[in-house]
Amino acid sequence: MPPLSLYIHIPWCIKKCPYCDFNSHAVKADTPEIEYIDALLNDLALDLQLYGISRPVSSIFIGGGTPSLFSPESFHRLLTGIAQQVASTDNLEITLEANPGTFEINKFAEFRSLGINRLSIGIQSFNDSLLQKLGRVHSGKEAMRAAECAHQAGFDNFNLDLMFGLPNAGPDSSKADIETAINLNPTHISFYQLTLEPNTYFHKFPPNLPNDDVIFGTQQVCQALLADHGYQQYEVSAYSRPGFQCRHNLNYWQFGDYLGIGAGAHGKLSLALPDRIMRTFKPKSPEQYLRDTHKNGGADIIARADLPLEFIMNHLRLKQGFTVAGYEATTGLAIDTLEPALSACLKQHLVINRNDRYYCSEKGWNFLDSVLEKFCSLPD
Repeated sequence: MPPLSLYIHIPWCIKKCPYCDFNSHAVKADTPEIEYIDALLNDLALDLQLYGISRPVSSIFIGGGTPSLFSPESFHRLLTGIAQQVASTDNLEITLEANPGTFEINKFAEFRSLGINRLSIGIQSFNDSLLQKLGRVHSGKEAMRAAECAHQAGFDNFNLDLMFGLPNAGPDSSKADIETAINLNPTHISFYQLTLEPNTYFHKFPPNLPNDDVIFGTQQVCQALLADHGYQQYEVSAYSRPGFQCRHNLNYWQFGDYLGIGAGAHGKLSLALPDRIMRTFKPKSPEQYLRDTHKNGGADIIARADLPLEFIMNHLRLKQGFTVAGYEATTGLAIDTLEPALSACLKQHLVINRNDRYYCSEKGWNFLDSVLEKFCSLPD
């Protein structure tokens, strides 16, 4: 069986950003924090029973929304309740997403004392003008202060989220963001392109974005800067100091298993290979979720014909790619089920095969969407 992780979704944030397509809702004075923790623990108990899960979890990721809006008392009750229900591996990684507007040193020191040992801070940019265009509620100074607070609160492992390809922005603004982030000494930087996702304000009313050539040039300049300062790219948008890759997200990209609890949370479970790999889902509405965590939720079996693409979409995001043995063990399928797409990628030098490991070439890495398209029409 693959490793098991736990994803916890807390759907409230201070303000819905115009580019955000996550299941998030503006926080209200009467947000049911206590009731929601109760629902999460009940949700976990039902999943463990329903799917017969007895494996320990190797990582926990608390995302949203802005989970750091919740109190240390709530997280103490949540983490204690989880520990009573499911075992964990040694050196458990527990990540909490946070936004700069929610940072208080004492509060985050309490989070650290609870066993939360990694933060992921949603900066996006340090440029006040760009932050306003993105609908963010913090300033550049508050973003820098958040990273400083993380250090002071005892976090020796944290990520800073940054975007590029922002409205009316060029390479210089992104380069300045990366330089500022590096000077704040995080262990991990996520650097990803702004995309206009369906069902967002930006999709309905698109901002003026740079052209593709400017975006690609921006990416190259900033990637070189990150590499020069010891941040190794190990995934499409993830860069880390040696030894500080996000273990939770690595498990996603390696097609590992994860339980998903909370409003709108998704999970992926391998119950009995090769015919019982499933995607689980919970009701998106916080109100529906609080009434019954499993009502309007459920699970869908991933069809055998869809497994090759599901696997490839994750593994080729990683610099290390995948092995033949890993593909066959995870999916229960022979490597030739990736044909003819795999051979076409090799012929076009989009993918490299070395010692039975397949991974994207530099060309394939830069045109990953085109690579994945080849696997979308594999024969049954």
